[in-house]
Amino acid sequence: MKFMKLGSKPDSFQTDGGDSRYALSDLPSDIVIHVEEARFYLHKFPLLSKSSLLQRLIIEASQNGTDEVYIHDIPGGVKTFEICAKFCYGMVVTLNAYNVVAARCAAEYLGMTEDVDKSNLVFKIEVFLNSGIFRSWKDSIIALQTTDALLPWSEQLKLAARCIDSIASKATSNPCNVMWSYTYNKKSASSDEIVEARKSTQPIPKDWWVEDLCELDVELYKRVMVAVKSRGRITSDVVGEALKAYASRWLPECCDAVAVDDDDSGGDAYSMAYRHLLETIVWLLPSEKGSSCCSCRFFLKLLKVAAMIGAGELLKEELMDRVVLQLHKASVGDLLIPARPPAATAYDVQLVLTLVGRYMRRAGVTEDGIFLNNLGEEMFETDVEAESLLALCKIVDGYLAEVASDPNLSVSSFVGLVTSMPDAARETHDGLYTAIDIFLKLHPNLPKTEKRKISSLMDVKKLSKEACIHAAQNDRLPLRVVVQVLFFEQLRAAGASPLAPPSAVPSGGGARLEEDNGSGDDWKSRALLQPQPPTPSPLNKQLGSLKLADEGRLDGDDGRRLARVSSVANQSSRLSLSSRSRRIFDRLWAGKLPGEVVSKSSDTSGSSQSPRSSAKPHESKSSSSSSRNRRYSVS
Repeated sequence: MKFMKLGSKPDSFQTDGGDSRYALSDLPSDIVIHVEEARFYLHKFPLLSKSSLLQRLIIEASQNGTDEVYIHDIPGGVKTFEICAKFCYGMVVTLNAYNVVAARCAAEYLGMTEDVDKSNLVFKIEVFLNSGIFRSWKDSIIALQTTDALLPWSEQLKLAARCIDSIASKATSNPCNVMWSYTYNKKSASSDEIVEARKSTQPIPKDWWVEDLCELDVELYKRVMVAVKSRGRITSDVVGEALKAYASRWLPECCDAVAVDDDDSGGDAYSMAYRHLLETIVWLLPSEKGSSCCSCRFFLKLLKVAAMIGAGELLKEELMDRVVLQLHKASVGDLLIPARPPAATAYDVQLVLTLVGRYMRRAGVTEDGIFLNNLGEEMFETDVEAESLLALCKIVDGYLAEVASDPNLSVSSFVGLVTSMPDAARETHDGLYTAIDIFLKLHPNLPKTEKRKISSLMDVKKLSKEACIHAAQNDRLPLRVVVQVLFFEQLRAAGASPLAPPSAVPSGGGARLEEDNGSGDDWKSRALLQPQPPTPSPLNKQLGSLKLADEGRLDGDDGRRLARVSSVANQSSRLSLSSRSRRIFDRLWAGKLPGEVVSKSSDTSGSSQSPRSSAKPHESKSSSSSSRNRRYSVS
């Protein structure tokens, strides 16, 4: 830190232990100056030779027949006046970044200029500011912090503006020219470490300056950032890093801090402070919303604070617009935004539903989950990539699993979240099954119609082998859904025979029902760890259609051979089923004749197929006897 010593005489100011101060001298004091509550017993001659204001006040006091002078509004108060008084006596005074701005304002207030005496206090302080303070990075920041308590003098003398200009010029300089120390607590540097620029062998990062500015008040920080951005030398990524560092400094636990009663005056003051801080940070964000200056997690953190403190709608809309652009990069924890009373749920489900809906509209998907061009294959030609939709769908399913445990979550909200994603983006329904299972477990008193409605959102054909095993013994699922699962498992077992293509063998086929203890408590963790299938391409979709067509011909022409092979596979797979599932499975296949192709009845297929699920491209045609078209159902 830079400092400057003025005067040569020893400091002879003393106090009596109270509010009285006096200068030791052979001559008695002839003037008493009242500064706020303190009294200074001084001598007229040293003061008259340096201060034009004291000259006028002392003359006026003499004319009134008194030796007392009153000063109430001097910048900096008692301490700053003492510095000026010591300078008048020629005593040693030390100036530094903490007191130089106050001394400069007080000197201007007392009129200690060159018109009164050569090399007066104003002149000496200006020399120190230009040659010391404004050339130092940290001293400029410290001096700027002191200007806030010295208004309006610091603004009239342009001291704050000069500090800001000094800081901005250093922050926008080439990092190779940084010759001063700075604080950097990222990556290789430890917390609050003072880095000596030229002593370090590592290159100086572009955001070397962001940590030191975090100590500024929000208004001063705003002015500094405006000055930094106006120079046009800092990229939007560095600006984003600076804003993230400032938000982390002042919003570490704000959600807990603002969770107070609205009638509490202290809580209202906190909310106002946080609201002003949020508005400032959002206002300073780069105007390019599509830029990756800040992460989605950062925007969601700001949105969470905005929801907690009841920020204005314009602020929320601005944050939501930025979140939507990269919602697929969020995490489930980022979306767990607490709901503000009087909401019944613990988390703001409606806010997440709004974000997903806006993302889908940006991707070209209607509210019904249908692409605007009405062709699922065109999903890969929109502005949103297929991988982004798949990633967002996985996030939504994980979020569903978290909020499904809320007993106050309504069926309509749950269904709305599920249907907010198109079927093409949900390649596997394991995560959805996890959420449905948790919802049914925490809502045991749901009517049967509601249970069927929720279960119908799941497509059993998109469940993995392990999920099917778990669902086959899940007592919380409607019976029709369990029948669907057993039926599809039998078809998959038949498809895994040597007659089927190698690609038809399901993964995880070695799992057995006995491996699950029946409680379902550990299913959630296993289901969320299921590997995601690769992104389908138009070519893969065409190949898939051809494969389904081949399977359709196999069902129509070689039905008898498939039935014989499937019956053998059926006997081995039934050994691993529970007694309840085995009875359903036996009744399902009891009436099956050799060569018949069993089709799902309307009574059992409607409850487990999603309304938007697409049918097979090629249906087997009935070209033989009427027994081939016979339908069976389980009552």
